[in-house]
Amino acid sequence: MTYLHFKALHIIFVVSWFAGLFYMPRLFVYHTEAKDKTSPEREILFAQFTKMEKLLWNAIMTPACWLTIIFGSTMLYITPSWLDQGWMQLKLVFVAGLIAYHFFTRKILLELRRGVFRFSSFQLRLFNEIATIFLFSIVFLVVLKNTVDWLWGVLGLVIFAILMMTAVRIVKRIREKKSAGTMQ
Repeated sequence: MTYLHFKALHIIFVVSWFAGLFYMPRLFVYHTEAKDKTSPEREILFAQFTKMEKLLWNAIMTPACWLTIIFGSTMLYITPSWLDQGWMQLKLVFVAGLIAYHFFTRKILLELRRGVFRFSSFQLRLFNEIATIFLFSIVFLVVLKNTVDWLWGVLGLVIFAILMMTAVRIVKRIREKKSAGTMQ
């Protein structure tokens, strides 16, 4: 296999991993909102969300995470000089953060299975955007391969994050107004 084969496999598993990282917190939102339902709907939804979360974690997220790391490490083994470059060092810091995010997601998953709802659905919606911030940062670093240009990317990222949080709050207010309107 050549470097490009490993790169293609790395990209495929990054995409798979991020699919799970984007979807799992969304499931957490629905799982958390289901606690406000009445029985038996609540129990049916809990069982379904628990099943979906378990399958997503075990069949997609965890294998994709490990395969991303394996193929990324293989590329670094083939091209060790990248470890001397600032953009790669910063990328690896973000990758470490992404792995921490992955395992924090697991912690939330286990809490929800035990019926512990530490976060509101709004907080989980915001948590869901963290993966987007990691993706944005990592892709800009890999494409630009320049830590100076990356600083502009960070500025764009901060603006992007503020816009995302504002959009989440606006959607929440619209939902609340619609809920209040249907209750009248």
